This record gives sequence, C-alpha cells and structure tokens, in this order.
Amino acid sequence: MTSDDVLAEFRSAGALLEGHFVLSSGLHSAVFLQKMAIFTDPVRTARVCGALAERIADRFGQVDYVVSPAIGGIVPGYETARALGAKAIFVERDPGKPFSLRRGFQIPKGARAVMVEDIVTTGLSSRECLAALTSEPGEVVGAACLIDRSGGKVDLGLPLVALVTLDIPNYPADQLPPELAAIPAVKPGSRALPGA
Repeated sequence: MTSDDVLAEFRSAGALLEGHFVLSSGLHSAVFLQKMAIFTDPVRTARVCGALAERIADRFGQVDYVVSPAIGGIVPGYETARALGAKAIFVERDPGKPFSLRRGFQIPKGARAVMVEDIVTTGLSSRECLAALTSEPGEVVGAACLIDRSGGKVDLGLPLVALVTLDIPNYPADQLPPELAAIPAVKPGSRALPGA
C-alpha cells in the first residue's frame, strides 16, 4: 500500500479534515486526521494496519509483541498485532501518573516488541509509552505509526516506521498565521466534526 493509497483511505472515510483544529498536543493545525473514521470500519482498519504490519516486518523482522498507548493506539495496535501474528498489549495511565503496563501485561525476556501508534505529531505520547517499557525484560526494537505528521522530524529514540509521512505545519496558539487565526478553532472530541 503506497502513501497515496493510505491517504485515499483517509479521504474516502471522511477522515482527512481541513479547517482550524486544536490538537491533543495543544498545537493548532489546518489539517486534522480523524482516525476514528478509519477505525469504525473493520475492513478498512485491517487494510491499513495490514500494510503497517508489512512495513514493520520488513524493517524489524520477527515481532512478538505490539504495545500501544491507550486509548487511541489500542485499535491499530491490536489489528497490526493480528496481522503480524503477535500479541497486542497496551500501556495506560492512572489519573496524574505516567503510562504503565497494567492488567498483568509484560514483555518477557527474549521477546521482541514494537510500539504502534495511530498518528504521531510531536511524539510525546509515543515517548511516554516507550519510557514505560524501559524496565521490561524483552527488547523494544522500534516504533511504527499510520501517519507521521512531523515530516520525519520526530525523534523517539528508536527507529520509526510510518505508512505515510506528511509535513503538516502545527502552530502554538500565539503564533498562528493570519489565515488560520481567521477560522474559529475546533478541538476534536469537543463536538462532532464534519465527516465523523
């Protein structure tokens, strides 16, 4: 699956939105990728995550575990793990605490793991997820995501494989370009978005 094929999946699902959005990082953007519009369709999800699994296998070889950050990474993590024939686990937070493996999840000694995210913008949640895995006996060999919005600039401390790499500008609230500032901002999740 090419980058154009993946973006066509997002467009046809109504998951590639334009306007003025406040991202979970607090940055503002003229483009929002409503990944849940992809994940509500199991067939579409299987297609894009299957393609991600192929890229992971090509780059990292055998993978025994796929670890994702809750909540947004659970669906693509699970489906990618299924395509790889790996186990799917996730990190989660107690309020006010960092990510951790809970529910008896672990990466045993000798196991190879990859962290899978949906969309990477600044890499903050990915780095927090990876930090939660440093004390595991198994080896985390890399990271993967459906879309890297950073244009390939994000540094996770491990190799990152992405189905699509886009350079979508993001702005702090006090540095908006005039054309973006003229559009009322929408915080995804605060109300229904077009196409959602």
